[in-house]
Parts: sequence; C-alpha cells; structure tokens
Amino acid sequence: MGRPMAEIERANGHRPSGLLHVLHPALMSAPRPRPEELDFDLDETLAAIVALRSHVPEDAFTASFLGTDRQGSGIVIDEQGLVLTIGYLISEADQVTLSSVGGRVVQAHPVAYDYESGFGLVRAIQPLGVKPLAFGSAADVSEQDTAIVGSAGGRAYAISVKVVSKREFAGYWEYLLDEAIFTSPPHPAWSGAALIGPDGKLIGVGSLIVEDARRSRRAQPGNMFVPIDLLKPILGDLLSYGRLPRPPRPWLGMYTAEAAGRLVVTGVFDHGPADEGGIQAGDFVLAINGESVDSVAEFYRKIWDSGPAGVDVTVSVVRDGTEMHLSIKTSDRNRRMRAPRGH
Repeated sequence: MGRPMAEIERANGHRPSGLLHVLHPALMSAPRPRPEELDFDLDETLAAIVALRSHVPEDAFTASFLGTDRQGSGIVIDEQGLVLTIGYLISEADQVTLSSVGGRVVQAHPVAYDYESGFGLVRAIQPLGVKPLAFGSAADVSEQDTAIVGSAGGRAYAISVKVVSKREFAGYWEYLLDEAIFTSPPHPAWSGAALIGPDGKLIGVGSLIVEDARRSRRAQPGNMFVPIDLLKPILGDLLSYGRLPRPPRPWLGMYTAEAAGRLVVTGVFDHGPADEGGIQAGDFVLAINGESVDSVAEFYRKIWDSGPAGVDVTVSVVRDGTEMHLSIKTSDRNRRMRAPRGH
C-alpha cells in the first residue's frame, strides 16, 4: 500500500520538487505547528533538515526502479556534517548535494546504507553551520500523540500530525519492520523527512506515503516513518563499515503482495535468484521449505530464518492450478549494489 518517493519521481522526471505545484494545496491545508505552544525553538529545529539531491549512474542496480536523479530531505545529526536520510535516496549514488535553509550548498558523499532498517547516511565535505537534531525515542510516543513532520524548507514545509498507528510493516521488496510509525495527514515531501516528537527531538525518518495509516479497513492516507530507535544500536557499525558486519540476509529478488487472502508474486528481478529458480509473476506462494505462509511478513521471516545469503530454499507456488516446488539459491542483495564511496 506504500510508495517510495522515488516511484513518483520517476513519473515526474525524478524530481519531487516538480510535484509541489500539484501537492502544494494539500500541504497548505494541513494543520501547522504553533511555535508559541512548543517547548523548543521550532525554527532552530527545522534548520537541521536540509535538502538532499543525489545522482546515480545509469548502470547502477537500483537505477531502473529508483531513478538516477533523486531528491528529498536529510537530517543533520552531528557537528561534523553527518546527515541521516532514507536509504533509497542515496543508495549507489556517485554525487550528493546538500542545501540548508539559509542557502548554503555543499557536496557530500555516501557513508552507509542499511537495507534492513532502510536508513542511509551521508557526510558533508564541509560543515553546514546548523545545530544537529538530537535523537529522541519512538518508544516514548503513543498512538494519538501529536508530532511534527518537517522536510527541507523550514517552517513553510512543516505540518502538525497525529501518530495514528504503530505497527508491523512488510514491504513488497523484501523489507520488514517489526514496528513502524504511521502518521496523518500525509506530508507531500516525505522522503527523508523528520518526524519530530513533542520534545523537539527526532523520532523517525520518512519513508513512504500510504493509504492505510490507521489500524482499520477504512482508508486513511498518511506517511510511514522508520523509528530512530533502530539506528541507535547500529550507528557505530554503519560509520565503520558502511553496512552491518554480520552475515547478510538471504535475498530472493521478488516482489510479493497480499491479495484476497493469498500471497502473489507481482514481479521478479531479471537474473535474480527467484527468476533463475523459475518463479514467475502471478504465482501464488504457498510455503517456504515446506512450511505454509499466510502473510508477507511470515514469508520473509521464514526465508531469513533459513540461514545467511547463499542458502538454498524451496518455495512452493501454485501456477495455473498446478502446485510446484521450486529450489531457489538465495544471494546477497548488497553484492549487486555499488558500495558507498568511503567503504
């Protein structure tokens, strides 16, 4: 139900700024934070959110589905110019530019991309001259609490939101969060946006726009944020190695979605493990290694519990009414992607 900003970038020349004239009315109609009611300096806090633009080579693995020209926001998190963003904005980038509210423009280089959490890190080659945004805790925020979503541009691009749910999120691209934060109303420039708690501290990073922010069948548009709590225990390793120093998860290279109570394959990567193992778009997934699966999240967990990348798994599917048991040799997704320059 969610879409990364990059997918909309591709439909609009890869530039989310090109969308603002369309989405601007939605932004303007959203409730705004009232500085006089806050216990922190709103403008100083929002100044830590910078515009981020990256260029990715055309032959990069992610270029075909995330585009080569990506734009969003980044959040300055230390005095030396370390900037946190959502990973798909900077994965495989060979050029990154950061722009502050005051108009300062500096080059940056990618430092890390963690596919498991979705976080990305870049380092400005010169300090941006803004006060870093301190980390808060998503665990301290409850459903129905008020928060602020800020993107690059200062107060004009900040809106007041409600945390409408905190729950598991399974993305069709082999991505899973045990607990994501969902807010409403939606911010039109969500990629890398900062979710700011009542204390003025960072509690999440913007990842998606969704149609099902609330825990119910009733549609409610909003945004999904990756909790900052996931970054704290891995930040040191990401700075040292560019990724987590542990065996990578097995990757199938397939898109899976839930439809009418069944798991359906909606696409496969050319020459990826699933493609080479015979999985096809339209197959219905029944089981992994002989164990039935009823949800995308359960499917992913069973794959990852099978062993590290490279392990063989058996995926049972139904195609045209025939049940098939296909052996798939998994791989490490990171091996297909360009490593950050510093690593």
